[in-house]
Amino acid sequence: MKFLVIRFSSIGDIVLASPVLRCLKKQVATAEVHFLTKKSFKAVTEANPYVDKFFYFDKDLGEVIEELKKEDYDYVIDLHKNFRSGKIKRALGKKAYTIDKLDWQKFLLTKLHIDKMPKRHITQRSLDTVAAFGVKDDGLGLDYFIPQKDNIDISKDLPASHHAGYIAIVIGASYYTKKLPVHKLRALCAQINHPIILVGGKEDVKEAEAIAEEDPVKIYNACGKFNLNESADIVRCSKLVISHDTGLQYIASAYKKPTIAIWGGTSPKLDVEPYYGANYMASLKKSPYINMLVPNLPCQPCSKYGTNKCPRGHFKCMEQQDVYKIIDEVRGYLNN
Repeated sequence: MKFLVIRFSSIGDIVLASPVLRCLKKQVATAEVHFLTKKSFKAVTEANPYVDKFFYFDKDLGEVIEELKKEDYDYVIDLHKNFRSGKIKRALGKKAYTIDKLDWQKFLLTKLHIDKMPKRHITQRSLDTVAAFGVKDDGLGLDYFIPQKDNIDISKDLPASHHAGYIAIVIGASYYTKKLPVHKLRALCAQINHPIILVGGKEDVKEAEAIAEEDPVKIYNACGKFNLNESADIVRCSKLVISHDTGLQYIASAYKKPTIAIWGGTSPKLDVEPYYGANYMASLKKSPYINMLVPNLPCQPCSKYGTNKCPRGHFKCMEQQDVYKIIDEVRGYLNN
C-alpha cells in the first residue's frame, strides 16, 4: 500500500507527528510511505529512515500536485488539514484520513477560556488517522534524526568549559508571547550553577548576547552559530533542556532529555506538552519533564500559536514566571 502523509509545518508539529511515519512503516507490511512538507522544513525530515520518498512544497502547489499524481497513491494521511492539503486531496481523488484539529475547542479555550479539549495529545490524535490500517501506538515516543554531517564534535565545536556537560536553554520561539523576557532569562542563568549553552537561531543572537553578559564563561552563546540539526545535536548531548514552546522542546523529547517546558501565551492544555511515549514514561520514577506556568492566570492561554504582543498588555504569563521554582527543578533533575 502506498501512502502520502502531509504535514507542511512547523518544526515542532512535524516532530510531534513522527510516530505516524514510524508506526505506519513498521506495522503495515506493504507500506510505502511518502511525505510532503514545506521546502523550508527539509532539514527536519531528510534523514528519517521510515520515509521512502520526500516531496517538498515551495511556491507552486500545482507543480507538486502533478508530481504527486504520478505516484498513484492508495491513501492520503492529512496531518495538516488546511486549504492546501484539502486541494491536494481533491486533486488526487484518493481515500483520505484527516486529523481532527479541534478548531472550535481551541477557540473556546483561547478566546473564552472554556476548556473542552479532549485531553488527548496531538501525537495520539495524529496516530488516530492510521488506526484503520491496524496501526497502534508502539509507545516509543517521538523521532528526530540528525544527518551524520550535522553531528557536532564537542571537543572542537564547544568551549572547554562545557566539555564535561551543560544545560541547554532554548531561548527562541516563533512569537513574542512564547518567550521569557531577557531580564528573566538573565536572572535564571545567574542562579544556575552549571555550564549553560544558549540555543537559538540568527534572530536570537542579540538577545543571547545580552543574556551571556551575565557570565561569559559559564554561558556560551550558540545562537546563530549552528544550523537546525547541529542545534538539535547540542540539545541531544545536553544534561537538561530548558525550553519555550518551540520545535527544539519536542526534539528534546525525541532524545529523551529531561525538559523544563516554560509556557506563556500558549499552554499544555492545547494537548501539546512534551511527549516521551508510554514505554519510556513507564520506566521512570520521576516524570522526564515539567510544565512551568504561572498558576491561576485566567487569560492563559491567549493563543494556540502565540502572538507578537500580550493582548492585555501585562504579559503576566512570562513576567510572573517563578525563576526560583525553575532553579529548584534544575537542581532536582541534575541530582536525580
